[in-house]
Amino acid sequence: MEHFDLVVIGSGPAGRRAAIQAAKLGKSVMVIERRQRVGGVSVHTGTIPSKTLRETVLNLSGWRERGFYGLSYRVKKDIEGKDLGARLNKTLDYEVEVLEHQFARNGVETMSGNARFRDDHHIVVTDLNGETQTISFDFAVIAVGTTPYRPGNIPFDDHTIVDSDSLVAEPRVPRSLTVVGAGVIGIEYATIFSALDVPVTLIEPRDTYLDFIDREIIEEFSHDLRKRGMTIRLGAKVDRVEKDAQGWAIAILTDGRQIRSDMLLYAAGRMGATMDLGLEACGVVPDERGRLKVDPATFQTEVRNIYAAGDVIGFPSLASTSMEQGRIAALHAFGASMPPAPEFFPYGIYAVPEISTVGLTEQQVRAQNIPYECGVARFRETSRGHIMGLQSGMMKMIVSLETRKLLGVHIVGEGATELIHIGQAVLNLGATLDYFVENTFNYPTLAEAYKIAALDAWNRMPRTKPIAPIVEEPEIQVTRRKARAGQAGA
Repeated sequence: MEHFDLVVIGSGPAGRRAAIQAAKLGKSVMVIERRQRVGGVSVHTGTIPSKTLRETVLNLSGWRERGFYGLSYRVKKDIEGKDLGARLNKTLDYEVEVLEHQFARNGVETMSGNARFRDDHHIVVTDLNGETQTISFDFAVIAVGTTPYRPGNIPFDDHTIVDSDSLVAEPRVPRSLTVVGAGVIGIEYATIFSALDVPVTLIEPRDTYLDFIDREIIEEFSHDLRKRGMTIRLGAKVDRVEKDAQGWAIAILTDGRQIRSDMLLYAAGRMGATMDLGLEACGVVPDERGRLKVDPATFQTEVRNIYAAGDVIGFPSLASTSMEQGRIAALHAFGASMPPAPEFFPYGIYAVPEISTVGLTEQQVRAQNIPYECGVARFRETSRGHIMGLQSGMMKMIVSLETRKLLGVHIVGEGATELIHIGQAVLNLGATLDYFVENTFNYPTLAEAYKIAALDAWNRMPRTKPIAPIVEEPEIQVTRRKARAGQAGA
């Protein structure tokens, strides 16, 4: 029986970072991945495929150039599923190769098979041939990610009625699309196919969607979607889904309405992929959706030597935060010092257009009774935005009236997930509005929106003190007095 200091189940963002961090501490590490190739959900069915699909669609459809050349502009006239799949496969191969190299370079061992706990210090791995191997460990990190929720009243066939996994497994361009669920995944795929001019209907049982995003940003985003023809049905619950004689999907709502489409994507929730791990043998108890409860500071489960990180522990379910969770879990397990976690991290939604946010929303600021002011910049107000042909997109900045500190930045539009990091840095450093007003930004860039939004906020703020007080060093003051005296004598 082989023994390892750390066993990691899952090789997605959380798993890979936990494994590499432990290896850098000089520990023996084994990563168990149920697929034949490493990468986890992130590489094979989640983050990387969806973002690659988005970039492929925007490039082939000519979406970014339509502001200048008209709505009928296309780079490729007839875009098919094989066009989307070709780039997906190339990107996946590259990501797997990079990850395999990282594991090899750091001395991390990998094994393909299904892992199941025998107890809190042993795991049994079953490979594709049915052969088993038992591994002992000191510590374990569960980083298995999630799988799409598939309720019994939805007749999935992985062609007409699909989930997010089967959608990217064999991508195709439908004549029309219904998306059930206006969460992050549903919103991303709905807007990606809408950019291909596929008629899209988005169905959400709640009256609102993406509630963690600033409402003004969502209003701008919704206006953009409706402007280009997407149908959004809020407060509409799907009773059941059927297929008609022609093989089209029919979503039957509880109010009697029926929505017919060539393809239906069910994206209403995900479940932790913990069903087959034998958690009852080690004492870890999942919730009703298969997610695991952890200490938010250490990512330790109720079993002291077993940790969990990534999507399997729930919100925020970001690749970026999952990586940090895995790293912290490994550091804590082996008693290494852990840097304090930053107060703010960015959230990115790779829809068309992108949404990204960091810090407090206006609704949160109001709930905390913080006196504040907002500044807004439209991308079309920047020279770079005009050069790019952008007709939509905005940045919203929220500032404290008492301290002038930045409270939040919220962006919808081209490059939002890249631009947000400037606001993230300023927030975590505790800087004020003055930073944006006083500093110079490259011209022309979309980053100029920070200065525009900051000045917009400043123009609304009470003039209690100058925006940029001038404090000269003593030697400079002396030099200037001598210069003035010389001028007077002359």
